[in-house]
Amino acid sequence: MIDFKEFKVLLLNSIQNATIMDQEKIDNMRSTLNKLEDIKNSQESIIDKINHVITDLFEHPDKELEKAMEDAHQRSSDNIEAVNEAIEDFEMKINQLELQD
Repeated sequence: MIDFKEFKVLLLNSIQNATIMDQEKIDNMRSTLNKLEDIKNSQESIIDKINHVITDLFEHPDKELEKAMEDAHQRSSDNIEAVNEAIEDFEMKINQLELQD
């Protein structure tokens, strides 16, 4: 039979290990969040470049290229929106996990 002192030590070790595991999970989640931010920034950069091409097309019109760029712009905008939603949801998960500590 385990006495109270042994139980207390086991319980404290268990809590400490759980806390370390939770912190590792939070750290991994924050790393993933940074990658999501990078994806969003990349999409924003793509939109900026697409806008430059569209602007260049004012001087040298090309209807097919203009249509392709407008479609690409829309897809990139949709991607940013989807990534923003994912970031918000993931931030909430991280915050909830941090509040549990």
